[in-house]
Amino acid sequence: MKNGILQALQAASPIQLEAHTLERPVYAHLGDFAMPCFQFAKILRKSPAIIAEDIAASVAHPSILKAEAVNGYVNIFLNRTAISSDILRTIIEQGNSYGSSNEGNDGVVTIDLSSPNIAKPFSMGHLRSTVIGNSIALLLEKSGFKPVKINYIGDWGTQFGKLLTAYRLWGNEQDVRHAPIETLLKLYIRFHDEAEQDPSLNDKGRAAFKALEDGDADALNLWTWFKTESLKEFQRIYDLLGVEFDSYNGEAYYNDKMMPIVQELMDKGLLEESDGAQVVDLGENIPPCLIRKSDGATLYATRDLTAALDRKNTYDFVKSIYVVGNEQSLHFTQVKQVLRKMGHTWSDDMQHVPFGLILQGGKKMSTRKGKIVLLEQVLTEAIELAQRNIAEKNPTLANQKEVAEAVGVGAILFSDLKQHRKHDIEFNLETMLQVEGETGPYIQYTNARAHSVLRKSGSIGPIEIDEVNDYEWETIKLLEQFPNAVKRATDDLDPSIIAKYAIDLAQAFNSFYGNIKVLTDHVNLPYRVALIQSVSIVLTESMRLLGMKAPKEM
Repeated sequence: MKNGILQALQAASPIQLEAHTLERPVYAHLGDFAMPCFQFAKILRKSPAIIAEDIAASVAHPSILKAEAVNGYVNIFLNRTAISSDILRTIIEQGNSYGSSNEGNDGVVTIDLSSPNIAKPFSMGHLRSTVIGNSIALLLEKSGFKPVKINYIGDWGTQFGKLLTAYRLWGNEQDVRHAPIETLLKLYIRFHDEAEQDPSLNDKGRAAFKALEDGDADALNLWTWFKTESLKEFQRIYDLLGVEFDSYNGEAYYNDKMMPIVQELMDKGLLEESDGAQVVDLGENIPPCLIRKSDGATLYATRDLTAALDRKNTYDFVKSIYVVGNEQSLHFTQVKQVLRKMGHTWSDDMQHVPFGLILQGGKKMSTRKGKIVLLEQVLTEAIELAQRNIAEKNPTLANQKEVAEAVGVGAILFSDLKQHRKHDIEFNLETMLQVEGETGPYIQYTNARAHSVLRKSGSIGPIEIDEVNDYEWETIKLLEQFPNAVKRATDDLDPSIIAKYAIDLAQAFNSFYGNIKVLTDHVNLPYRVALIQSVSIVLTESMRLLGMKAPKEM
């Protein structure tokens, strides 16, 4: 709609216009769009008022009802009935496809997300990577890309030698089978406590990991068991979050694939020795990238270089995204620079998507020794709190458990995703679950309210619009903006654009609902029910793009 109006203004204007020239007035009485003419005065040697009058007198477009020149502005008033009819018919015809596009042209985008460490609790930091990455994947899919979600599991490293040693010294098979993450974490913590008193334990841990690297059968069997049990635990959390993956190729997957990369770096003369280690020099502004330690061991960078090349060869991606915390920015800059020096220009298609911390009381959520709040416990508590709220406010509701799960999990998802991903977020479960304010339950409750009206309205005939009042118009204008919100969120890899859009649409709808008695007035009923149905379609799709469920009753 905005582009059409801009083209009409361009046809009536003696000077080239930019997209940002067209504004949305703060107050409705000033029109639906406004174009200030002050910047043209010097070029055209006319006053802004005269320029505005000339343009207002000649602008024409089927969607424009009238154009007024006011104090150097061209105020555009749109044809509400014609536009509203087109928008509502489009949304109802397209359903949840409204806002979709073929912009991605089926290009593959790999997304590195979640990536928890096996044998350790699923941290809140991994929650952010999981839900942000999943929402980005859904946005890319809606915009015509083919996302490939890769859970790059942390399943290798010297810590596993320590864990193997701890299990052999103090472990119990039944305890691990009963509570894998909790038991393995306790063993890992005990190892560090005991090693403070007996440093020789560290040597045993290194020897155990060396045996694992060398393919020792017993070490491999234990490691495989720990990984399998950990993934079972993680799967319960992923099921609650509604997240699935296309690949679980973790760090261990690349164990036998790194040496060709190191050899290529050597052949191209890119490796230099530094204090016995081998590095790639990246110039004055970026620290050297460490490829091999002095003992010949490879590092994270070596593994990530190998993974990047493997993903390019496997998927031929048009973009490769890494949803990892802010603190890894330098690491990904180094990896991209090394790939570029190797001659792989596609490294420009790799993008680090950073995110901030989760805070509690303004401070980083700490993992004090042995005292870690598991994400699964947080999700369970959110669901139980939602269930108590439902039992109190709507005790006759069917499927209370299912709705409580949707509301509890949705509250945590929305609280995270409504913030720009780079921002730190404050964790407060009770605030997240409120049905008023900028929360997930508020969006879900608004959608359930819309469904309640739709159930009561019965079968509705053709849409005929005689008049569109201000409450309806504000809602319809927001409905029209949804495809643009999807595009901006996809381009910026920023789910918060959709979350904020959903809040705005819910607020506009609730204002309409609070002021217009749809079912009792019987005025413009088919049109108003079509409006409510359109709101429900767009709110439901907005929630889906955030990974949320949309209960029809609450």
